[in-house]
Amino acid sequence: MRKIYAIGIGAGDPEHLTVQAIDRLNRVDVFFVLDKGAEKADLVRLRQEILDRFVTRSYRVVLAEDPPRDRTPADYRAAVADWHAARAAVYESLILSSLPPDGVGAFLVWGDPSLYDSTIALIEAVLARGKVEFEYEVVPGISSISALVARHRTTMNQIGRAVQLTTGRRLAAGWPDGVDDVFVLLDAHTTFDRFTSSGLHIFWGAYVGTPDEILLSGPLTPALAEEISQTRAAARERHGWIMDTYLLRRPAP
Repeated sequence: MRKIYAIGIGAGDPEHLTVQAIDRLNRVDVFFVLDKGAEKADLVRLRQEILDRFVTRSYRVVLAEDPPRDRTPADYRAAVADWHAARAAVYESLILSSLPPDGVGAFLVWGDPSLYDSTIALIEAVLARGKVEFEYEVVPGISSISALVARHRTTMNQIGRAVQLTTGRRLAAGWPDGVDDVFVLLDAHTTFDRFTSSGLHIFWGAYVGTPDEILLSGPLTPALAEEISQTRAAARERHGWIMDTYLLRRPAP
């Protein structure tokens, strides 16, 4: 039977790979990579660097175009569902066309497959479609939030206090009740702007773990919020894409 691995490869630094991840890389016959276009060619290149560095056996890399996504939908959930369905169809096609019945394939997942990533759900969707059988294993990786707090030399939580992971879209609705530390992922804007001069501290990072890493932190004043916004916009213009996250911290009493 076919075997599929969803391997977490960390936040950008090849040295984020675990011993378990390196072991699984060296069991793989075919690596599946979704190409997000010229603007995000760096993501494909970094995956190839990892393979060049750690894989000692012969293998193939099969590229497929990542289906386009509506970034300004009237119905956000419906648009994401449609996008996931299209991606599941691509996954299914890759496995059927490129992996022999006894082959081992893998998807290299940025960060950790269990944190704000669709790979596990897409693999389950392919199985549910019933056109191809395989077993699969998830290999955890260093997440973006782990890398962020490590680079800022801080912790995810304060003693005895709650932590929440959320998106910019949800944070825009207001600060969550009973929480002092909020990690914000998938923020296409700068939602932290809404909380300046509220006594919060921000730890922001972009391209964490890569040579292009940018880190900014401090009390969330209007001046710092503006500096982060300008830095973020300039970086996105320079690279054509940006991958950033941040922690907002309300000092516990």
